[in-house]
This record gives sequence, C-alpha cells and structure tokens, in this order.
Amino acid sequence: MSTIKTTTLSTLDGTATVPVNTVVNGSAKAWVNFNGTGTVAIRASFNVTSITDNGTGDYTVNFTTALADANFSVAGWARVSGSGGVLAGVNDTALTTSSARVGTLNTSGSFADALFVTVAIFR
Repeated sequence: MSTIKTTTLSTLDGTATVPVNTVVNGSAKAWVNFNGTGTVAIRASFNVTSITDNGTGDYTVNFTTALADANFSVAGWARVSGSGGVLAGVNDTALTTSSARVGTLNTSGSFADALFVTVAIFR
C-alpha cells in the first residue's frame, strides 16, 4: 500500500484548499441509513457491516473496521411511524471500538421501531 503525505489538499485550479487534518479527523468514520421495522435492513452505509435488532427501538450498529477507541461521537435521526422520532443512546456502555448501540423513541418518549434510522460516527 502506498502512502501520500501532505498538509493541504487543493482543487486543480487552487481556488479551494483544506487542511488534511480536517479531512482525516472531521470525516465520518462510519454511517448507516436503515429500516428499523420488521426485518431490519440497511439501505446504504459506509464501514457498517450489519445492524443487530435487540428489541423494540433498540439497535446495535456493527462496524466493518474497528475504531481506534470508543471515544467517538454518535449523531443521527429517526422517523417513527406517522410522527417524528428521536435517536438516543441506550446505556453508558453502548459504545465500543466495534459497535454503537442506539435507540429510537417516539414523541411520547417510549422506545419504538423506526421506519428510517440514520447514524453517523465521528472520531
């Protein structure tokens, strides 16, 4: 495998540049869009191998390639049938180097399966 070392990336005409650290440290390390109802199914993803359905509104996002540590951020969105929804952490042990456990809540604050769930992992 080859390595390219540089400090800045630039467009061909030089009108736009970005420090490499912004790309390396600011890009999502994993993301997924999935159907959380019935048989859970991934619609699209990056660095996500599977979703585990742990019960109503309770999912584990499994990474293809493990992260360096569990000190990452989880961002996301959920849509529960006919209403909005909320993506939430399930418990304080929900983050590991190989997965993130998330939950989806309905507008009443109860766990509920979601039609659309999106999760992005940043480290």
